[in-house]
Amino acid sequence: MYLLDTGNPGISQLMFFGTLGMLTLAIGIIGFVIYHQRKVIRYQMQMKKLEAEKQQVLLQASIRFQEEERQRIAADLHDDAGPLLATARLYLNENLVNQEKAQQLQSIISAKQIIDDAIMLIRNISHSLMPPTLKNFGLESASTDLLQKINGSGKISATARFHDYRQRMRIDQELLVFRVIQELVNNILKHSSSGFIHLTQNVNAENMYIRIHHDGKGIVQADYDKLNHNTQGLGLKNIASRMKVLNGRIYFEIDPSQTYYKITLEVPREKE
Repeated sequence: MYLLDTGNPGISQLMFFGTLGMLTLAIGIIGFVIYHQRKVIRYQMQMKKLEAEKQQVLLQASIRFQEEERQRIAADLHDDAGPLLATARLYLNENLVNQEKAQQLQSIISAKQIIDDAIMLIRNISHSLMPPTLKNFGLESASTDLLQKINGSGKISATARFHDYRQRMRIDQELLVFRVIQELVNNILKHSSSGFIHLTQNVNAENMYIRIHHDGKGIVQADYDKLNHNTQGLGLKNIASRMKVLNGRIYFEIDPSQTYYKITLEVPREKE
């Protein structure tokens, strides 16, 4: 009977190099996994940093927008309402009782007219903060009214069609959506040279969708994302900040036919 000679140097070498190869392969796999994990972690950290920077830009835009609104209102009150009321006070000074009746009457009539102008000015400022059509009749009426007024100019065809708006949003949400629509339509009028603007609305179980179509110059989603990271483009940043408050999304697309652009607002619906 022959015994297996385990002391054969050839077999020992083969086992040694095999074990060394497997160990090297295992170390390589572990090293690759560690390297890949570190790369993923660096990527995630970079994405978090970019997201944080984007949120900071949106926050700054929102603060800047609110500050500009306050300054505009303050300027309107100071530059327009202030002088009107000061003038009315001149007519209604303490010397009024010493004037002739005819002169008194004229002073009172003049003061009343000036006060009426001041009331109209303050009402206009109030309406700019909360349009009465929106407050009284809702988003559908306010949006339709906005597009009808543009269409009435005769320079551009503008229409709006709401397919299902039986359940109104909260008034603060409606105001945010309406301001976004206003900003988008204003940008189209200023920059796109469009021949038409068409707004539609529909809903599904989860979301309400507002879509604005136009046939002028426009942007796609990549342009919008790029502009939102720049220091300029305050209007688009205001749109982004409002959509964030609504927990909504906005999409910029061009139709496959390349003949018109489409902007979609996606706003979550509240449960009935």
